Formats: sequence, C-alpha cells, structure tokens
Amino acid sequence: MAENASTVLMPGDKPPLAKWIPLSFQHVFAMFGATILVPILTGLSTSTALFTAGTGTLLYILITGAKVPAFLGSSFAFIPALIGIGKEYGVPYAMGGAIFAGIFYAIVALIIRFAGKKWIDAALPPVVIGSVIIVIGMSLAPTAVNEAFYLNNEYSLVALSIAAVTLAIAVFATIFLKGFFNTLSILIGLIGGYLFTLIMGAFVPAYRLIDFTAVQNAKWFALPFLQSDAAGHAFWQAPKFNLVAILTFVIVSISTICEHMGDTLTTSKVVGRDFYKDPGLHRTLLGDGVATAWAAVWGGPPNTTYGENIGVMAITKVYSVWVIGGAAVIAILLSFCQKFGAIIQTIPTPVLGGICTLLYGLIASSGLRTLVDAGVDYQEKRNLTISSVIMVIGIGGGVLQFMVGTFKFALGGVALATLVGIVLNLIIPKNKSGEL
Repeated sequence: MAENASTVLMPGDKPPLAKWIPLSFQHVFAMFGATILVPILTGLSTSTALFTAGTGTLLYILITGAKVPAFLGSSFAFIPALIGIGKEYGVPYAMGGAIFAGIFYAIVALIIRFAGKKWIDAALPPVVIGSVIIVIGMSLAPTAVNEAFYLNNEYSLVALSIAAVTLAIAVFATIFLKGFFNTLSILIGLIGGYLFTLIMGAFVPAYRLIDFTAVQNAKWFALPFLQSDAAGHAFWQAPKFNLVAILTFVIVSISTICEHMGDTLTTSKVVGRDFYKDPGLHRTLLGDGVATAWAAVWGGPPNTTYGENIGVMAITKVYSVWVIGGAAVIAILLSFCQKFGAIIQTIPTPVLGGICTLLYGLIASSGLRTLVDAGVDYQEKRNLTISSVIMVIGIGGGVLQFMVGTFKFALGGVALATLVGIVLNLIIPKNKSGEL
C-alpha cells in the first residue's frame, strides 16, 4: 500500500509538543463516550475503564513495535457476557472469563503466526460474523427500552421524555454534524440529555434525577483500580474463575477477533501500510489480547481497537503512534481523578436509555453492513438457514444448560449463537459452485 500524499504525520513521526497535546486530546474525545459507556452499562468503574484503556493501549503499542496507530477502549461485544456472568456468578467471575478471552487471543495469534489466517475465514465467513454482530446489538435492546421507559420498575413519562430528547440530540449529531464532531455524536447526545435533565429538574421536581452528593464526597485523587467497601476501605477485587464464564467469554471473543481483523485492515487502508505483514496480524492480535487480559486483572471491561479513532485519523491524516500514545497517557491521568468518575456515575438512567436506543441499533446495523459489504446471497438457502438460527437463538435468549456432577453449566445468548453458527457453517454443505 502506498502512503497517502496528503499525510501530515506517519506512524513514526513525533509532533512538536504544541501540536502533540491537542492532537492527543482529539483522540481522547473520540474514544471517551464509548469507553465510559460500557462500564456504566455493566456496573463497572468508569475510572478503571479509562485506566485500563490507556495502559492497554500503551501495551499494544509496545507489543506491535510502535508501528500501528490504534487506540484500545472498552468493547461493546462483551456487554451481554459481562452482564450475564456478573448477575449469575458475580463480577470477579466475569473478569476471570475476560482474562481467558485475552489468553485465547494469544493462542489464535500464535496459530496465525505459523499457519496463516485462512482457517479463520473458513470457520467464520461473513454470514456468521454479520449475524452474530446483529445478535450482539439486538440482544441488548430490552435493556435500552427498560432504561428509556421505566423509573424504579414503573412506567414513567418523565423517563420517556428525557430519553426522547437525548435520542433526538444524538440522532441530529449523527446525521447533520460533519467531520470531527460527527465522531462525537454519542457523547454529544449524552451531554445534551444530561443538561436537559438538569435544566428541567430545576423547574419540575419529577425531573430531579441527578444527585451530586457522591461528587462532593469523592476525593480529587484516588487509585482507579481499587474499590471501596461500606467502611470506605479501598481494596483490589481479584478475578475468579469457573468453566461457564471462561467458555462464554472465549466464544464471544471469536467474533471480536474478526472485529479486530477488520479494524486492522481498515487502519492499513487509511494509513497506507499493510499492518497484516508489518508488524503482522499475529502481533496486533496479541497486543489486543494482552490489553484485554490486563484490563480484566484490574476490573476493567475487555478492550478492542476503536473505529472512532480510525475515523479521526482518516479525517486529520495524522497517523502518529506518538499522538495515540499521548491520548493513552491523558486517559490514564483522567482515571486518577475520583471526582471525575463520580460525575460520570450521576448520569440518569433515562439518558442512557436514549443513547442506547441508538447505540445498540448502530451495533446491529454494523452487522447488516457486514453482510451487505460481503455480498452475502440470501437466495442461497445455506446462508438463510445459518443467519436465521443464529439470530433466533441469540435474540431469543436460548440457553444450553446441564449439570456436570454438582456443577451447573449454562451457555446462552451471544456465546451460544456464535457457537451454533460456527457448527452450522462447518456441517452444512456449500452449493456446487462452492459459493456461500
């Protein structure tokens, strides 16, 4: 691939400090909304998420030899697994599962290093990947609806009005804003809904849903990877492990590996360098896996390469790894401000409901785009069958459950749908032409 003629900075170029800091802040703004939204939705710490996103990105840069400009933030693909395992077994077991997802990344990276990636293409064609991404978005839809329509488990016009305004702002920003501000559409909607709730709460008691008591009580400085008990004592919550959590996260990671491959290919096209060859797909995948396992050790959500930051690079023509590293350092510094994290926690549930109505739909729509871009032919019964089964099992909440001695094994949702899709793709014969 040839380097772009209009490029401002290539991966190895270091900008002067006066340009370096604002360029790095631009990437922080691009990743910020999505990175903090995942912990908000899954009950994890936003400060921890910022810390592990920043440190995970630095680890990625180290492992890839500072050749690939990629920012790693919270992964939306793991939200159903984080919520499901967290509710069933507890957050420490979800973190244990995420660690094994990172280990699985490393194993796949090792196989790719010696055997290439054709076997992945055979096991996970676009018809499987696209259908699974649709399931990831649509399986979260009930959560968005509950947050948008209900307060304290009761239907609320107050909640609905806040969610509607938030959604309207986010949609407007997505459709009408251009350039850099378009990459911030989710964050703009979040801020707009928050301000609407504050303003209305000043006039109507029913809209007073924001309490700043926790912000006032929070410290300016605190370690982001420590939690506090009822007595206010800080502690680190160690990950725990069981087979269900491990299998769930490993299976979900199959789809995120494909997402990583797509993001790496897109970055290659934007920058004009083939990162599949140098530093190699095995290196980028290993970096992603190490960042995911590292995040889980400290209680943060699994990481993934961010398309938002790829978009920023495409717009600015600035591909400097130094700029990405600067953004990572800024994220780490923000994570140590406890008051900042406390402010994030005051975001009202209906605001999240409005944002998620769009966000989860965008995730599902990206699955549709995968199917369309790949030219998947749904007149072919094989494709129709695979997609149909994946989506019904995933969206319907199908669960594979049985007992092994005294151990209860349950695999459901996105993980089960992904597993079934892989099996169907391998056992259903292709047509005579070999087409999918």
